[in-house]
Amino acid sequence: MSDDHPLISTAITADLVRGAVELERTERGVLPHRLPARARARGADAQVLMAEAQPSGVRLAFRTRAGTVELDALATKRAYRGAPPRPDGVYDLVVDGRLTDRGSITGGNVVTIDMTAGTTGMEPGPVGTLRFAGLPAGVKDVELWLPFNEVTELIALRTDAPVEPLPDRGRRVWLHHGSSISHGSDAESPTATWPALAAARGGVELINLGFGGGALLDPFTARTMRDTPADLISIKMGINLVNTDAMRLRAFTPAAHGFLDTIRDGHPTTPLLVVSPILCPIHEDTPGPSAFDEDALAAGRVRMRAAGDPAERAAGKLTLNVIREELARIVERRAAEDPNLHHLDGRLLYGSDDVTELPLPDELHPDVATHRRMGERFAALAFTDDGPFAAAGARVRPESASSYRR
Repeated sequence: MSDDHPLISTAITADLVRGAVELERTERGVLPHRLPARARARGADAQVLMAEAQPSGVRLAFRTRAGTVELDALATKRAYRGAPPRPDGVYDLVVDGRLTDRGSITGGNVVTIDMTAGTTGMEPGPVGTLRFAGLPAGVKDVELWLPFNEVTELIALRTDAPVEPLPDRGRRVWLHHGSSISHGSDAESPTATWPALAAARGGVELINLGFGGGALLDPFTARTMRDTPADLISIKMGINLVNTDAMRLRAFTPAAHGFLDTIRDGHPTTPLLVVSPILCPIHEDTPGPSAFDEDALAAGRVRMRAAGDPAERAAGKLTLNVIREELARIVERRAAEDPNLHHLDGRLLYGSDDVTELPLPDELHPDVATHRRMGERFAALAFTDDGPFAAAGARVRPESASSYRR
């Protein structure tokens, strides 16, 4: 279609959206959520509410002959007082499975966070428009992936040819929960987070429940996973429990069991993979909480440090090594009665051999290259013939596979 062809408006409805758990109808459009309203009402704090409304893994998906696609959206962006401005969130345009273009929407609301004072302020902003032109001719499958790090209210979708919901392609649905590392942290774009990369290599449909600062074994998250249809499930737990100093070992063990029990209430035989933390040198043997390095903040950089005392491990404080050992023990015991439960040591995704080459820029979060490495490794470990998510005729080559551990 030509760029000057009249544009058609299409209502944004649930059948055009993938990766969201719920759509909230607003005065202007719809707001994708990754936790349902009943979960958001169960004591979720401001951090979780912000994270779940950032649409990591959420995309518009449709079939069309259109050559031009426009989206009106209202972004809510974050700014940190004293730190350099954050770049605008990125939208990825995927056509017939290939990334063909990227773009951003400027403007929108801005939430300014003062990490020293612990305060926030909101400055409202305008709706913006994203436009992609020159799409390939003919009928095609289009996915428009939303920014993983901006709350995104979808206002209007326009194209120069009719759209219809993307048909079911027979792919398995992978439901994943984790921390900011799974949410996206410092990935390049929404299709470049490690779960999105792994999903593409594994040929599965992703529902990403990675919540920055929110992987805390919350019962409302477990119930959401219990009630969400899925063919494959994974949980990556540990780092947020340490860096928030949220619980001791005595509380962690039954909480982990309870989280798994709740998921199993809705998915009794679904392949379920428990992933322990990737390597994070500051918290391997030093408990939390994590704290901002004030000298780095003064210099305009975000850098974290471990504020706990290693001696406190004797009183049950959690470190990453403590959590890894306990998770391995929990899964081993449960797997005797649950053959579809599996364990993966997170250091197989990012471990001691990676730190020198790809250090964590702020001591906590992976960068662009590390997301790619983690996505490739997870796919090679989980989706190949001998992995926990194996399927007949696995579509991922084990190019970078290490030994899989259960």
